[in-house]
Amino acid sequence: MRSCNMPTHSHAQSAMSGRIPQQFIDDLLERVDIVDVIDSRVNLRKSGKNYSALCPFHDEKSPSFSVNPDKQFYYCFGCGAGGNAIGFLMEYERLDFPAAVEKLAGIAGVEVPREGGAAATSPRQAELASRLEGAARWFQAQLRTHAQAAQARQYLQGRGLSEETIERFGIGFAPPGWDGLLNALGRSEADRKLLLDAGLLIARDDGGLYDRFRHRIMFPIRDNRGRAVAFGGRVLTDEKPKYLNSPETAIFHKSQELYGLFEARRTVRDLDRVLVVEGYMDVVMLAQHGINNATGTLGTSLTSNHLQRLYRYTPSVVFCFDGDEAGRKAAARALEIALPAMQDGRQASFLFLPEGEDPDSLVQRIGADAFRQLVSAATPLSEYLFEHYGQTIDLEHLDGRARLSNLLLPAINRIPGAVFRELMRTALAERVGMAANRLPQAPGQAPLAAASQTDATLPARPRATRPPTPTPAATIQRRVQGSTRHAIRLLLQHPGLVTRIPDFERLEALEDPDLPLLRQLVKQLERTPHTSLGAMLGYWYGTESGELLTRLAAEDPMPGADPEREFDDVMQHLAQRAGRKTATEQLRELERMSFAELSPAQKQQYLELLKLRKK
Repeated sequence: MRSCNMPTHSHAQSAMSGRIPQQFIDDLLERVDIVDVIDSRVNLRKSGKNYSALCPFHDEKSPSFSVNPDKQFYYCFGCGAGGNAIGFLMEYERLDFPAAVEKLAGIAGVEVPREGGAAATSPRQAELASRLEGAARWFQAQLRTHAQAAQARQYLQGRGLSEETIERFGIGFAPPGWDGLLNALGRSEADRKLLLDAGLLIARDDGGLYDRFRHRIMFPIRDNRGRAVAFGGRVLTDEKPKYLNSPETAIFHKSQELYGLFEARRTVRDLDRVLVVEGYMDVVMLAQHGINNATGTLGTSLTSNHLQRLYRYTPSVVFCFDGDEAGRKAAARALEIALPAMQDGRQASFLFLPEGEDPDSLVQRIGADAFRQLVSAATPLSEYLFEHYGQTIDLEHLDGRARLSNLLLPAINRIPGAVFRELMRTALAERVGMAANRLPQAPGQAPLAAASQTDATLPARPRATRPPTPTPAATIQRRVQGSTRHAIRLLLQHPGLVTRIPDFERLEALEDPDLPLLRQLVKQLERTPHTSLGAMLGYWYGTESGELLTRLAAEDPMPGADPEREFDDVMQHLAQRAGRKTATEQLRELERMSFAELSPAQKQQYLELLKLRKK
């Protein structure tokens, strides 16, 4: 196993020409949700704040594999496998490091830059996110202070929004004019380039730049980490288009992001159901009425990426549509997207509002309780499927029943959940008046009972050959107070504690094999204080130190403990140990001399050192 003096990914990048910039790797890990990456390959189940599963790296009968979405890392308490999203792809798909980065970048929809290569000029995601956050704050400030913001404030008040709701969703105002944001945030050529790449500016034919968003109410669109990655802007007049969204950028993809999902997850710890609506104001107004589980599709059609992301956080999705013809067409598209996502245990329903109403207007008219009742009474996918395909078919005649079967069977066979699929086949068989086992099977699909017998004889998926190694359980006995490893664990769990180390040089006298790792961790945290735990562990991937850090990071914090006080006690104890060691060395030096040879000051020092040694 490779040793390392300082954390680096360089060992894993030599297989491909052009080194992948470290900043890109860090940004990629911050952007991608490890839960999404692992759940698409391993069947994760919600377990408190984390997710659990049977470990894909060793055979086990009860789940010991855990994924922590807050810290963005995984760990198996059975075999010790652990790391971040890149490490998981390397282990699970047997990829080298560059290939795993390429795979993860493909999931995020971004290009991998390489130093010295053609893609080296790709936008730096962290800097783009920083400019977008700066723009979000600027838009919010304009709503409060700009001389022409009165109309915007009156509009929001007229729509019924409270100050609390405006603040919660970070709603702002883009003033009239062509260069308000450009002048405020584009002070240098580099700044203007980043604002352009972030979709906040538009280039003129003559090479000049101007603001994309002008005289609009601004809704920041946040990713799953809470960062502003784009905006939606609504006009205050009858100007078209009514809504203007940010363009696709290196950190924003409409087919993946959902408006209000971050706010919903932050407000509702366990989302047992998510309501999908169409507009920004729908999400915001529902939240103001206490319905905090709504999210919007940014004015675009629902995509499979949207739906797969939603099912990471909830088992049940309710699609909300207007009751007009356009709403029915949108529902039909959503049905086609939903069918291949319906694993067993997932639910989908369809809610059609009265014609002329949207969630914003309806919840204000009938109130939150009545609106919740409508959501609870939404039509399940199983019923809507028959309604959609059978609305023009007369089941009184045999040819009508045959036609229904011909239309529905291909749709039902797209359902991946074996139990749900067989129940739908049974329901279809009852409607057409024949036994379910007489209905044609899709190629490669056996009846449920037969499938389970077949699966039992199939060889299991090849697993990684990682040998099980003895590792501590979640309730590992904490090492004695003052342990260097305990200090490392606390820093991994609470990286902000790094600011509480007054002088690391005081510890240099310690003869502790873990001290160099503690020193490296402190230096890395000082350089990148806001990096997620998963990204931090990546710096030591493939090393003995990395295995130790991953194991320490997986330990549950002591319940009720004050991390700051505990860390201060640990560091004080380490300093005392270092002080005693130094004192012991000084005492040994003095003992080499006879007491008579010592000066008065040395004799006093000798007596004090003796007292310290007795302690």
